[in-house]
Parts: sequence; structure tokens; C-alpha cells
Amino acid sequence: MKRTLFSRLGIVAFAVLVLSAIFARAADGHFERTLQVNGPVELTVQTGSGTIGVRVGDSSSVHISGTIRASNGWFGGDDAQKKISYLEAHPPIEQDGNTIKVGHIEDEELQHNVSISYEISVPAAARLRSSSGSGDQEVNGLAGPVEASSGSGGLRLANIGDTVRASTGSGQIAIDGVKGAVHASTGSGEIEATGVAGALHASTGSGSVTLRQTAPGEVRVNTGSGTLHLEGVHGEVHASTASGDITVEGEGEGEWRLSTASGNVNVHLPSQQGFTLRARTVSGGIHTDREMTVQNVSGGHDIEGKAGGGGFLLDVSTVSGNIRVE
Repeated sequence: MKRTLFSRLGIVAFAVLVLSAIFARAADGHFERTLQVNGPVELTVQTGSGTIGVRVGDSSSVHISGTIRASNGWFGGDDAQKKISYLEAHPPIEQDGNTIKVGHIEDEELQHNVSISYEISVPAAARLRSSSGSGDQEVNGLAGPVEASSGSGGLRLANIGDTVRASTGSGQIAIDGVKGAVHASTGSGEIEATGVAGALHASTGSGSVTLRQTAPGEVRVNTGSGTLHLEGVHGEVHASTASGDITVEGEGEGEWRLSTASGNVNVHLPSQQGFTLRARTVSGGIHTDREMTVQNVSGGHDIEGKAGGGGFLLDVSTVSGNIRVE
């Protein structure tokens, strides 16, 4: 009796899965448009669910390729194909001179169960603002500035000629080659910024932060849980993590304030540079290869002193971990 009942339940479950697959079947569509421009382009791109790719193309046109994916939902019908046919005939593209908007759809019903991914080529002299509810973005080669955001998705930005602002609720941010300041934040994910010729302001709720700086600029980074690795810095540094190691290499200026609740802190400075040190650790040791004039020592866990006659302030603290200054 029990076997018969379980068999029947299994058949019903299988039937539900099959019907669900049929009712929720998806359909695909596509559109392409080429717009003529005659100067620096102001481009705005948005999509609720889909990817965004923007790269450099022809100097006098913007080419937009859209891939549509729609499903009928639980109750089936032919809504998906109708929506695709409409979007293919009326793609969400607006142009006013050199100002172009892509992806704006006012009809909420038309957006339901619809995903559009965009691949766009633009002149190098372009500014960009892009946003996605769920999906990755990749941008390469623009003069900028560039502002990219995603509710859930990774961001990859490279070879940008001006300021970059990148934010995602959940996902990795990878930035390579920026001639300007970088502002990056993610709720959960790693941030890697290399070839940054300017300031970096970066924060993540959970994930590591890596920076390789090529020109002076203030650095402010923090993470709830993760390591911080900062190379080639030239300017003020404020770096903190609740759990993770901190490594900073560069030339000090102004103040370097480095703190971690649980982790080691390693600092690498030019051998000839002087500094004023304030170092504190609750459980761990403090080590330096530099000759110092020590002003205060407290049990080997709290040191204040000057190296090379003093200089910029190096303030380092960890609750549980070692501190090393080289």
C-alpha cells in the first residue's frame, strides 16, 4: 500500500515538473541598431536581468546588439513570443544627438519574465552610466568617466581614462588601468584594482581588497572580513578589516592608519624614509628592522617612536596578530 502511494506521488511530482518546464518554456529574440554620432557620447544603459558589455568601436557611430530572453511563466500561453516580437520591432533605444539611452522600458508588464543582454560599441570619447538588476558587466577602453552598478553581478572595468564608480550588491569587482580616482563597493565579494593612477575608496562587507597604484592619491579601504593588500601607494592610507591581514607597500605621506581586529600587519617603506610610529597589539609582537628613537614602550605590545628623525604618521593596531615594519 505504501509503495503504491509513493509511486503515485512520484508520478504526480514528475508530471508537475514536466508541466512546469512546458509552461515556463523560454523563447529568444534579437535586435541590432547603429546610431550615428558626431562628438563625445553620453551613454546610459540599464537592464533588469541580463549582462552589459561596452567596448570601443567606430569613432562616428554607436552599435547596439540586444539579446532577448522571455518565458511564459507558470500558466503558459504565447506572451513570451509576443513580447519578443514587440521588442525586436521597438527596441528600447533613445537618441537625442550624442545622448543615448538604452534599456528604459516604462511598461512593467513588458518587463515581466523578460531578460535583455546588451553588447554595445561606442567611440572612445564616451561617458557611461550602466546598471543591471542581476547580471555581469564588462567595460573596456572608454575615455570616461564610468559609473557601473549591479544588484547582483560581477563588474570588470579596464582601460578607463577618467574616474570610475563601481558598486554591486553581491559580486566581484575587477578594475585594471584607470587614469583617475576609483570608488568601488560590494556587499559581498572581492575588489581588485590594478593600474590605478589616482585615489581609491573601496569597501566590501566580506572579501579581500587588492590595490596596485601607479600615481599619487588617497587610499581608503575597509572590509568586514578579508585581507587588504596595497602596493605602490603614494599618499594617505586608511585601511581596516575586522578579520584578515593587512600588507601595505609604498611611500608614506600624511597619515597611514592601519587596523585589524584579527590578523597581522606588514608595512614596507623606502629604506631612506623617516616616519613616526605608533604600534599597538593586544596579543602579538611588534618588529622592525629600522633604527628608532623610542619614546614609549609598554610590555612590547605598545610602541611609540621615530625612525630617521620622524616624518609621516604610521599608526598601526591589531588585537590579535603581529606587526612588522620594514
